[in-house]
Amino acid sequence: MKIDGSLMAPLAEVPARARALEAAGYDGGITAETGHDPFLPLLLAAEHTERLELITAITVAFARNPMTVAVTANDLQLASRGRLLLGLGSQVKAHIEKRFSMPWSHPAPRMREFILAVRAIWQSWNTGEKLDFRGDFYQHTLMTPFFSPGPNPHGAPRVLLAAVGELMAEVCGEVADGILVHAFTTERYLRERTLPAIERGLARAGRSRERFEVVFPAFMVSGETEEQMAASAALVRQQIAFYGSTPQYRAVLELHGWGELQGELNVLSKQGRWSEMSELIDDGMVDAFAVRGRPADIAERFLQRYGDVVDRVSLYTGEATPAMMGALRGERV
Repeated sequence: MKIDGSLMAPLAEVPARARALEAAGYDGGITAETGHDPFLPLLLAAEHTERLELITAITVAFARNPMTVAVTANDLQLASRGRLLLGLGSQVKAHIEKRFSMPWSHPAPRMREFILAVRAIWQSWNTGEKLDFRGDFYQHTLMTPFFSPGPNPHGAPRVLLAAVGELMAEVCGEVADGILVHAFTTERYLRERTLPAIERGLARAGRSRERFEVVFPAFMVSGETEEQMAASAALVRQQIAFYGSTPQYRAVLELHGWGELQGELNVLSKQGRWSEMSELIDDGMVDAFAVRGRPADIAERFLQRYGDVVDRVSLYTGEATPAMMGALRGERV
């Protein structure tokens, strides 16, 4: 199992952080599109590391278009000597329309087409063949030599796609190289809804699971003392409540019979009553979403729950200790 760490830091601190992740034995470094651009830190990390894989988890696809994403990803693949994993996500309608002022419609079919368009652009650059992508949402039919970077000696980047709903998970299996499982996912939802949807997508494309990566940013509740455990659990409750307020994620709660809670959380979020939201998350919900345990045994508990289905993991909050990393890889530390 591969283990990824966070590259979320001010740009001036990214080189040192990237070197530290590589020295500590992490396999990859992750950025996300929150308050900062997800691509810029990866260019710095590429310059200051040798083997660390560089992952956007996520870049908001619908805030851009396939050509702009193809260009930036190709440049990063070149700069990193083939270490980029381009992680894309759709975001939700309100953010796309109100924050980015971009069009929103049919997210799963649109995302499928977005990835196919990016791949068509890369194919044109790498082979010299005419760019002629014509879809329902995107059309790319013009590429002159002046605007083509030419073949990338490291090939095209791998593409990961974030998904919660089953339709998007099917798209992952059909056109992506892996799935970025949302942290707001329980073991039951992953096994009963997400993985079967991926298999349907793989079957539709005639692909095998062998080269498809399942990437999971895990909630973990851990600490050496009761106080540390309580503080860790409180942070996880806040995150569960925050994500649980999102209508698009209701299906995860409904599978467990908690569907009505989504509406309650949504009302509180619109009223700005953030502190009250986490009070609705009980211990049973925490244990459904998070792996709980002392640092010495939490890696084994994670493996018992997800070891047969997850290919790479990151801690949603905190960092992995050397002992935890060794245990996740089946090593003795």
